[in-house]
Amino acid sequence: MATIELKDVRKVYGTNIEAIKSVSLDIADGEMIVLVGPSGCGKSTLLRMVAGLESITSGDVTIAGRRVNTLEPSERDIAMVFQNYALYPHMTVRQNLAYGLKNRNTPKDEIDRRITEAARALEIEQFLERKPRQLSGGQRQRVAMGRAIVRKPSAFLFDEPLSNLDAKLRVQMRVEIRRLQRSLATTSIYVTHDQMEAMTLADRLVVLNAGRIEQVGTPIELYEKPATTFVATFIGSPSMNLMKPAGSQVTAINWPSNVATIGIRPEDLVIADAASGNGFRIKVEVIAVELVGAESYVHGATKEGDTVVFRVPGRSVIEIGESKDLTAASDRFHLFGSDGKRLQA
Repeated sequence: MATIELKDVRKVYGTNIEAIKSVSLDIADGEMIVLVGPSGCGKSTLLRMVAGLESITSGDVTIAGRRVNTLEPSERDIAMVFQNYALYPHMTVRQNLAYGLKNRNTPKDEIDRRITEAARALEIEQFLERKPRQLSGGQRQRVAMGRAIVRKPSAFLFDEPLSNLDAKLRVQMRVEIRRLQRSLATTSIYVTHDQMEAMTLADRLVVLNAGRIEQVGTPIELYEKPATTFVATFIGSPSMNLMKPAGSQVTAINWPSNVATIGIRPEDLVIADAASGNGFRIKVEVIAVELVGAESYVHGATKEGDTVVFRVPGRSVIEIGESKDLTAASDRFHLFGSDGKRLQA
């Protein structure tokens, strides 16, 4: 196990394409950090720099107190799990699991013991003599994880390992990954573009945008107190509603003069009745209803053309074309300045 530290890390391609812009991050021993952000934000590049698969333009990466900038991947005591599994097709599962250990001259009885432990933990004991082509996608991903586990590395690095799986299997596998990571207590960095995956896996989330860190914190911290409008709209599904403090759709509240944007989560908006009131009202025309089981997300349009999403119980009867007045409790607003940064503590 190990701490991982990134200090003012930069990655520049060519002469002026800055993919990673002075990123600093301390990862505690045994912590599960998830790097999340849209495509092209730099999350996979940052992970590959830690792994040694990308060179570092400037700054330092340390693993277990050792500066690893110039070390080969094999010298960093890390294990990676990729989205394409990276298994040897001509080898059995047992041989795939044993391969890295044999290259390190690990004694045979130790190899057998580690394979047995990993196979039992991942429930792949019955597949040890099969080849990858005889396995499902989920089974192959378990083997890829097993190959990392048997190494007993200082850190695990996961590069979107569930991207190739169907939705149901992704849910099962992320639960499995979280269970294993906690039981092994191995420091881990996990990359995903899926914010739901990020929220369920992370001890702390690192939201990246255009090569910079927008915010670091626990999932609930980022959800309840997003530091910027970017984080506010990226974390949470559906996204936070953002609106201007002036205009006929937002009425009767005297917002502070430095408020440029108001945010409100869909679940915090409710249909107003005559008794509702803190002065906040939005009138919308229903344009779409998404039934997602026990609840529905209703999309409404203001007369200015802005879209507002709110949540209702799944059995609610709401028709497209209906007009609805919405309100929200005064403590559920998120206020942002003209620079997009949060104004509240």
